[in-house]
Amino acid sequence: MSTMLERFCRYVQVETTAVEQTEQYPSSAGQLELARMLAEELRAIGVADASVDEFGIVMGTVPGNVDAPTIAWIAHVDTSPEYTAHDVKPQIHRNYDGNDIPLAGDPSKVIRVADAPELKGLVGKTLITTDGTTLLGADDKAGVAIIMTAAAELIRRGDDVRHGPVRVVFTCDEEVGRGCEKIDIGKIDAVCAYTLDGDSAGKIAAETFSADGAVVTIQGTNIHPGMATGRMVNAIRIASEFVARLPQQTLSPEMTADRDGFIHPYAIEGGVAETRIRLILRSFDNAELTQQAELLESIAETLRAAYPRSTIQVDVRNQYRNMREALEREPRAVALAEQAFRNIGLEPVFEIVRGGTDGSKLSEMGLPTPNLSAGMHNIHSPLEFACLEEMETAVQMLLELAKLWGAEKR
Repeated sequence: MSTMLERFCRYVQVETTAVEQTEQYPSSAGQLELARMLAEELRAIGVADASVDEFGIVMGTVPGNVDAPTIAWIAHVDTSPEYTAHDVKPQIHRNYDGNDIPLAGDPSKVIRVADAPELKGLVGKTLITTDGTTLLGADDKAGVAIIMTAAAELIRRGDDVRHGPVRVVFTCDEEVGRGCEKIDIGKIDAVCAYTLDGDSAGKIAAETFSADGAVVTIQGTNIHPGMATGRMVNAIRIASEFVARLPQQTLSPEMTADRDGFIHPYAIEGGVAETRIRLILRSFDNAELTQQAELLESIAETLRAAYPRSTIQVDVRNQYRNMREALEREPRAVALAEQAFRNIGLEPVFEIVRGGTDGSKLSEMGLPTPNLSAGMHNIHSPLEFACLEEMETAVQMLLELAKLWGAEKR
């Protein structure tokens, strides 16, 4: 575990924040920096074909020692743009005592047991937190560290673990919905893959939201406010009305749970002349995404009538789709993950994810990819933390999973 802890702390200190408002891929230089570091480390542990391409996609193969199907382990190197990851200072809390955790860099930031009840089950464990001034980046550098450690162990144990080829893949820009944009699943060439991008130990996600992103662009007319009578069209006011007309009791993330979808406006930018509203649309049912897009257009049409001198445009793009149907086409992907958890002494917990992973898009592209635990908690927040023992459990699970697949026929 000390090796994995060292890896994890080193990875989180490379700033890899994804950037949404760019066509560049990867969207930030730090992602390419970490990708090159990981490719070099893979070669150092014995993954001879490890490489990183111009898009920061890392790929390498732990060769099999039996004739069995190829599987893949996948994690993403980028971190969420929702909070800064500049100058991350990981804090190690050994033998956690079960109390609230104040963060050293900001007295106002405290990880409270009341807000993170999973802490009750982590007493005595080793936790890694931020200092309160940044996010940690456990999403998904915990997954990266787990895969690197599992790959090293698989190579170290040699013929003691009978397994087929295991493809190791690290992606970029997952947090802005572009994680699979530059991936060629033909190069992965696996029967299925597993993303390490989940929270508490023992969880298998075999169903996720389907997701679209939307941008509403409102064009107004700006002029000096002292001479604006009858001439100014304030795009900010129209944007405010647009957001106010969105359902708040039925389709907002703060009022929904379980299988309910939502429309979430998460950013407004611009000024009087032009304002943009960025939204995400989420549902477990693809047809409901279409209805959500139609709702945005109907609100826009109402405001066009109210403000005929404005221009209001709604652009919606596909982000990812529910992985459920793809997993039904390769039932071994989930069945063997379930067995692997049981073999290491954990009863698996199946969950539906009110979010998505690279596995959602990969499954849509034809590579069935469920998501597995990685020991991350309170993600996208300065209150983020990871549990080292849960990460170690994930390593054990991957080794067992490789062994189970090693007994399967191609």
